[in-house]
Amino acid sequence: MPTLGTPITTDLLAPGSCWQLQRGINGYAGVEGAELATQATAGRSFEVLDPAKHNKYQQPLARLWVRLMEDGYPCWLDLSEVNSQIIRRGSWRPQLLVIREIRQRLAAVMSWVEAAANQPNTYLWGGSIGPDFDCSGLIQTAFASQGIWLPRDAYQQERFCTPLAVKPDNTQRLQTGDLLFFGTPERCTHVGLYRSEGHYWHSSGKEFGRNGIHCEGLHPRNTHPVACHYRGQLRGAGRVERCHDGTTLP
Repeated sequence: MPTLGTPITTDLLAPGSCWQLQRGINGYAGVEGAELATQATAGRSFEVLDPAKHNKYQQPLARLWVRLMEDGYPCWLDLSEVNSQIIRRGSWRPQLLVIREIRQRLAAVMSWVEAAANQPNTYLWGGSIGPDFDCSGLIQTAFASQGIWLPRDAYQQERFCTPLAVKPDNTQRLQTGDLLFFGTPERCTHVGLYRSEGHYWHSSGKEFGRNGIHCEGLHPRNTHPVACHYRGQLRGAGRVERCHDGTTLP
């Protein structure tokens, strides 16, 4: 069995084989290029996928096409990083939590986000290791810190949650730990974590945000440009009442 630091040959990395990370690693959007899709922390597992349709010339690839098992998310891993950061393991099994157990862990989720916000950080597209996160990476990692796995992207998280009606001037139905969803009428593009009294945590970018994690005001009386921007894009809210089972989501 390979151990940390032992070279892993490509024949061991066969489609269908499962591995566990011993250090954090970047997950890329394509077989080439620097664009991040996500990041995976130490302890996460992945299944190797068949790269045939991405390799029309059947040449050796410098990246490995995988599915991260906790959230079913596909991405590419650099073989040079994989070679020193994994050990072999069996298949991953989801943790099944009832609603009561999830609710009991939300205080720790909120404390985790507040601690993350108090560290120096900037917005990072695809960031989910920290200290730099994108919006959905922050939410996923906060819940995962307490053993609650959510899908990776904001639009997937919106579909995954139990929907709640919300308006900027009416947040009475919201509870601490609910998710807020923003975007266009057609698609969710941003997510935040409701704190209390009309405030929520989120990681926003440079162009329309604060370039990092910040607590934002949802109520119309908050006239900060960033608060106004996202308030105008509010789509709705959702409550986390289950754990993701690792299946791939569209």
